[in-house]
Amino acid sequence: MRGNSPHREAEPSGRAVLGFGGGCHWCTEAVFQQLTGVLAVEQGHIWSQPPHHRPSEAVRVTFDPSRTDVLTLLRAHCHTHASTSDHALRTRYRSAVYYARAGQKPSLDKALSLLQPEFPLPLRVLVLPLTGLRRLPERYRNYYRRGPDRPFCRRYIQPKLARLEQL
Repeated sequence: MRGNSPHREAEPSGRAVLGFGGGCHWCTEAVFQQLTGVLAVEQGHIWSQPPHHRPSEAVRVTFDPSRTDVLTLLRAHCHTHASTSDHALRTRYRSAVYYARAGQKPSLDKALSLLQPEFPLPLRVLVLPLTGLRRLPERYRNYYRRGPDRPFCRRYIQPKLARLEQL
């Protein structure tokens, strides 16, 4: 996945932005904070265009496309939440990748199709435009980093990080 990957989408600044939603924002934040090439992770509630305009727990990830790519980010995302499930909490925990620029959508669609063989069921990850983010207050940010021994972190976040290490 290094080199001249078609999945690299750089902004003029040499940075790219995507949003990811699927599980709780604390879990998703911790997963992306572990990845090489990720420069910033902002957690909160993301929304898109109708019919996906209701806020959903998610993160906005700023990354360096010379150090990581869309396929790597999506692989981590899909393997660390219920990406093949259409469970009842999908309004609050929408399984989605949100693009900041319309030109990113084709590479996201392609990356998801490349990942599908890694899963026994169809991926249910929506590809949506990122139209807004409401960040959580500071006291909720860096949740795992500030308390990895909390019961929530041990029960929900650490298994996702262990899965990430296996990848």
